[in-house]
Amino acid sequence: MKFTFARSLLVTLLCAAGVAHAADEASVKKGLESFLNAPAVENVKKTPYGGLYEVLLKSGELLYTDANVTFILDGALIDAKSRKNVTQARLTQLQKIDFASLPLDQAIKQVRGNGKRVIASFEDPNCGYCKRLAKDLLGLKDATVYTFLYPILSPDSTEKSKNIWCAKDRAGAWNDWMTAGKVPAAAPAGCDTSAVDKNVALGQKIKVSGTPTIFTADGHRLPGAVPLAQLEQAMTLAAESK
Repeated sequence: MKFTFARSLLVTLLCAAGVAHAADEASVKKGLESFLNAPAVENVKKTPYGGLYEVLLKSGELLYTDANVTFILDGALIDAKSRKNVTQARLTQLQKIDFASLPLDQAIKQVRGNGKRVIASFEDPNCGYCKRLAKDLLGLKDATVYTFLYPILSPDSTEKSKNIWCAKDRAGAWNDWMTAGKVPAAAPAGCDTSAVDKNVALGQKIKVSGTPTIFTADGHRLPGAVPLAQLEQAMTLAAESK
């Protein structure tokens, strides 16, 4: 009987603690959104560091505050014992995607060598860094590259993306433009360019805010035109982790 009562009491206390914890997170969200004057908070989570709460904004940024939102910390949280950048590690985790869920039929596919190492990139045809990346990728070996046309810079980017998508040789048209400046031919009448619009919606959903953004096969995100050596290493690690 004592065991049953004690167990019941423990469950009650744990449930109460859970409700209080949820209430704290809800109040932090309410307080921060009041400060920001916008419904900008996606999630709030208590950290094990000095009563700090991690606040994930809908923009993908991380902030920290206390239970009463008396201050806001915008910067890296470092674990003094392990010397680990907690903020960067958390962002890396949050920015991962389920690679298998990507609609690869909406991307330009290029296979080099055995194609074993796989990446997907979101790129704008008028992005200078994307053009630099395209030239680097020409030297990539034993890889499959899926390029999602992601025109976010200008209306001309959208037009070029749709023209490239409608080309008989999409990969050729993309590489000709990105590496040699050969303007793609106009899309023929009636060509279905809905994949480009779907890519924009997809990129917004997974918070692709700039181009190029690369995803390795294990879902890790590499923003910007990373050096080829760094990309090669990330691709190899992703392939080995499978």
